[in-house]
Amino acid sequence: MSLVDRHVGFVQALREAGIPVSVAEGLDAAQALRVIELGDRESLRAAYAATLVKKPAYRPGFDVLFDLWFPASTTGRYAERPRTRMDPDTATVEQLRDHLAHLLTGGTDQEIREFAQAMVGRFGRQPTTSPGRQNWFSYSVMRALSPETLMARILQNVLAGQERGGLAERNARRRVHDNTRRFEEAVATDVRRRIAEDSGIERIARSAVRPPLDQIDFLRITKADLARLRREVHPLARRLATRLTIKQRKGRRGRLDFRRTVRGSLQSGGVPLTTHFRPPRPHKPELVILCDTSDSVSSFAHFTLLLTYALREQFTKVRAFGFVDTVDEITRFFVPGADVVEAMTKLANEADMVRFGRTNYGHALERFAERYGDAIGPKTSLLILGDARSNYQPPALDVLRSLAAGARHAYWLNPEPRAQWDTGDSLAGDYGAVVPMHECRNVAQLTAFIETLA
Repeated sequence: MSLVDRHVGFVQALREAGIPVSVAEGLDAAQALRVIELGDRESLRAAYAATLVKKPAYRPGFDVLFDLWFPASTTGRYAERPRTRMDPDTATVEQLRDHLAHLLTGGTDQEIREFAQAMVGRFGRQPTTSPGRQNWFSYSVMRALSPETLMARILQNVLAGQERGGLAERNARRRVHDNTRRFEEAVATDVRRRIAEDSGIERIARSAVRPPLDQIDFLRITKADLARLRREVHPLARRLATRLTIKQRKGRRGRLDFRRTVRGSLQSGGVPLTTHFRPPRPHKPELVILCDTSDSVSSFAHFTLLLTYALREQFTKVRAFGFVDTVDEITRFFVPGADVVEAMTKLANEADMVRFGRTNYGHALERFAERYGDAIGPKTSLLILGDARSNYQPPALDVLRSLAAGARHAYWLNPEPRAQWDTGDSLAGDYGAVVPMHECRNVAQLTAFIETLA
């Protein structure tokens, strides 16, 4: 495969993995290749990263794909054998563990990478029924060497009688932990490389890289992703509050400044040719959130509750309501200083949002208007979060229309793909005709929605 083919394939793989690369950026990367030493692999990586990676969140996926398209080594007939102090094919497992302990104590990145390649060659291969094909796995390497069990042995050698629990032990633990992570990453990288040689780079590239955090679908998000998303929520909450405030002030002037107007009229013989107004008082907007918490959108509900938790600090008043087939106010679970995980646990156990367990938007809207209608006012922004699937129950469009008319702004965020709206029991089209509905499947789309509010 020529360098041009690798460049084109690498750029296309980045796009398929959700890392945006424009045509101009691809040309910039090609231009950068003309001024670097192509034999220096790390310079090549840096050139591609500088021209193609726009956000830190994109870097892990970029590195995985770079290692696939521009591997550090190959396993062909003329490939150079990894250099280690011992023959990896004849050494005992205990000897290999001793050598790994030495590398975890103070080995270089190059030494760790070469040892990882040798260990994948010895322990990573698994038998397969297909002739000429091999299966490669990281877990078999880690199971054979168990680097996480070497800490006690390493500390005993490193400390050599020094006091335990001191600075020396903490530094040693941190160094071993970092090198263990490097070894695990080197093993995973070499396994992917070998699979790519057997099955093709394109095939392994599609499964090796998860989408960037801001493009992960809310309906398929994991608990680990939710924990990472907490860092994204607070900046988004501040931007949402700012955008709603700007939109509320747009085109408005403050009250007439009578004194300045009269003083200015003295220049024109007492005729007030120019009127002066006082600037409007800055204030935070009010927000009402109506959130579907049913199982069908549970991952989205978790994210929106995180958003609710962050929004309470950005608005002068935030009232949050959750519903399945009836509605309950859940603002009390998000008081300042409350732990968000503990708040969600209490909400699931104590909130009265379920009658029969089947989502019913119509009944929830009617109950909301009956019990909490006074929450909506001329200073209020209404934000509805849900998939608009109501199990073929009456939609209560008149109630929603009345609520939207009483609010200053009303928006609906739907976590389903637009192509699935109005299929099955979806009422997205009917509700969207009353309240503007926006597809909001991930953080990137939520950010784009916030930008449209200006």
